[in-house]
Amino acid sequence: MKLSDGVEWGAHCAVMLAMLPPGQTLPAARLAEYHGVPAAYLAKHLQALARAGILASVPGPTGGYGPARPPSDVTLLDVVEAIDGSESAFRCTEIRRRGPAAVPAREYRLPCSIHAAMDRADAAWRAELAGVTVADLVAQVQATANPKAVTRGLGWLEEVLR
Repeated sequence: MKLSDGVEWGAHCAVMLAMLPPGQTLPAARLAEYHGVPAAYLAKHLQALARAGILASVPGPTGGYGPARPPSDVTLLDVVEAIDGSESAFRCTEIRRRGPAAVPAREYRLPCSIHAAMDRADAAWRAELAGVTVADLVAQVQATANPKAVTRGLGWLEEVLR
């Protein structure tokens, strides 16, 4: 399974926006600048997060994006599904019903063991992501981020918010 770059970008933006002072927003272009990613592509993902109710989009010259819900109410699974959708990565095409060993479809009463294993793996992956909130990620960033990077990031943020 491969997630899109947008998932990483969206998760980082959700964490960064969760750390803003209440009522503050950041424009998509500034978020793209901070993360070193293309602004137009990031804007598409931020819009998806806003449509999902994860981020709020504030229009106008001083507008931008901010959290729509408390960070403790947004999971990493919410972010993944807002950007990449909720479909399983595995697509069963029932190839066991083809070829020389195939029998009529009505005789396949149980799911394919491969399909069942993939469904269990997908459920475990989703459960793990559903157990991690943006608030958890903010706490981890605060506990583990490089102090030099934090100082530089805060300086950049203070300049932008002026």
